[in-house]
Amino acid sequence: MSGALPVIAALGAGRMGRGIAHVFAYAGHRVVLVDVKARPEEAARRFEREALGEIEAALAVLAEVGVFAAAEIPAILCRIGFAGRAAAPAALAGADYIFEAVPEVLEWKREALSFAAPYLGANTVLASTTSTILVDALAEWAPAPERFLNAHWLNPAYIIPLVELSPGRRTDPAVLARMKALLEAIGKVPVVCAAAPGYIVPRIQALAMNEAARLVEEGLASAEDVDKATRYGIGFRYAAMGLLEFIDYGGGDILYYASRYLAEAMGDSRFAAPEIIDRNMREGRLGLRSGRGFYDFAGVDVAAYRKEVLRRLVGQLAHVDLLLPPGVAARKAGG
Repeated sequence: MSGALPVIAALGAGRMGRGIAHVFAYAGHRVVLVDVKARPEEAARRFEREALGEIEAALAVLAEVGVFAAAEIPAILCRIGFAGRAAAPAALAGADYIFEAVPEVLEWKREALSFAAPYLGANTVLASTTSTILVDALAEWAPAPERFLNAHWLNPAYIIPLVELSPGRRTDPAVLARMKALLEAIGKVPVVCAAAPGYIVPRIQALAMNEAARLVEEGLASAEDVDKATRYGIGFRYAAMGLLEFIDYGGGDILYYASRYLAEAMGDSRFAAPEIIDRNMREGRLGLRSGRGFYDFAGVDVAAYRKEVLRRLVGQLAHVDLLLPPGVAARKAGG
């Protein structure tokens, strides 16, 4: 590895590559944005100015809202280099981690990975940021499949903590551990998902977004009210508790009966619960109150846990500026 902190390369200088460069440079890493597209000289210079300018603008906004002092921006930007296609080989050869971040077109990703292949170091970890293409479909173009995996960042990459990691059949478990440690060190929250379409977030998100659109399509609620419901209900809850934690907290039987009712009332099997919910019901694994559900609550101090959940929810109230003092309605009414 080179230097005190690993050197990072973003292979592709579009939105995702810029976001990755931003977050690693902010954390103190040296980063190089690599533009793999062949461009005329003036167009290349213009693209470089655009890429670095976008990062600088994003940093300025974060400073403006109080994340850090604006005086730090020049030092952060100094840690970001830019390499056009001609300079790309040297930039890639000096990187410890390379994140391929070209658009979601299989042929373009094949070209980018094939282009980078000859220049990778003996210990370099290569990751694709793809949100749609399975890791093993890309691994054949990686020079060392044991050091290749998918790392799906959520936009904006420099803000959203989650990164979904999807190792392939030949990914070395030690490489997965290295990637997790790298991301955790810059404040990210990596999760691991087997190679499957949609990972975790896009799979859940697609269902939720389509259902929200159907509510508007069917004339059941306005777009504004659907969004209020998701911000102050669904999103509010699930920022404090994960989906499966929430099932266990309230009781798996609630989901079981609600799913049966919706599936029958709507005449639509998409609302039916999966087999694991039925099985948990049969086995009495209802969650917190039965001691087991998706989680094992044996030995958990239930009162302390409930207090912790309440603390998280109160924190969410403060975040959305709805943590009101006692008697607020009376005061507003002049009583």
